[in-house]
Amino acid sequence: MSPDSPAGSGPDRDFTGYGRQGAPVRWPGDARVAICLIVNYESGAERSYWAGDARNEPPQEFGYPPPPIRDLGNESIFEYGSRTGVWRLQRILDRYRLPVTFHGCARAFELVPEVGAYIAEAGHEVCAHGWRWEEVSRLPREVEREHIALAVASIQQTCGQRPVGWYSKCPPSLSTRELLVEEGGFLYDSDSFADDVPYFTRVGDKRHLVIPYTFVTNDSLFHPGQAYSSPADFLDSCRRTFDMLWDGGEHRPQMMSVGLHPRLAGQPGRAHALRTFLEHCLERGEVWFARKADIAHWWYEHAAEFERAGEAA
Repeated sequence: MSPDSPAGSGPDRDFTGYGRQGAPVRWPGDARVAICLIVNYESGAERSYWAGDARNEPPQEFGYPPPPIRDLGNESIFEYGSRTGVWRLQRILDRYRLPVTFHGCARAFELVPEVGAYIAEAGHEVCAHGWRWEEVSRLPREVEREHIALAVASIQQTCGQRPVGWYSKCPPSLSTRELLVEEGGFLYDSDSFADDVPYFTRVGDKRHLVIPYTFVTNDSLFHPGQAYSSPADFLDSCRRTFDMLWDGGEHRPQMMSVGLHPRLAGQPGRAHALRTFLEHCLERGEVWFARKADIAHWWYEHAAEFERAGEAA
């Protein structure tokens, strides 16, 4: 909430969700778990003195406070993501022929057009992650509106597709969801951590889909002071989450998001942990690897069926 926002303004809160019985969802092929692999592509779109900002992005790998001058070390970590990390992830994903959703910043794709070309070639999805990797909650409403439109136009140009999803750099503003609906063309946003399956919310008189995200199975926990100290921590968290969802998926299939950043998970040891996790999932079977857009289309097509099943339960 921005400092000048009145308490209690913004969207209503829903503490009930699908309740005790959960969502009566069925995935394609009766999969027990839908896995959405997400590559957060932000290199060059982050805050930095190089980009003309008044501050740097917080350190990505080292626990030092950002200096009030260009932080060449931190800049080089983001450069690692676009120079090397993204292509290491690409080789893993291509090896297993897995579809991916890129949380992509428009500015980052503009700086390295080869990444957008790969996304178009491979048939991956881009979920707009902002014009830059910026805190939209700090932007005036009209500036945020303008940046959403800029991101859409830019990504369509660099990646050959119009983004149908949106994910803000946390937190979104109180206006973000409303502005997305006003812009049109968005099937969903992921500005929520409230569930393990998608859900509908109301924006004015329109029904809008939310596909939740998570930081639990997310390599951002490798940041200084966070939970992961080794690739084994990331692998253990992902594998335990998957196994729990897979066991429960016999009766209530759910969704698992795995958040990856080329500058973090693209490092060799961490990429090895990712590869081991993917092999574990593929060996278990009964898994639907899907882009968020695929999940959104499936949810819209089968929502009435899910709702009837929920009423009958």
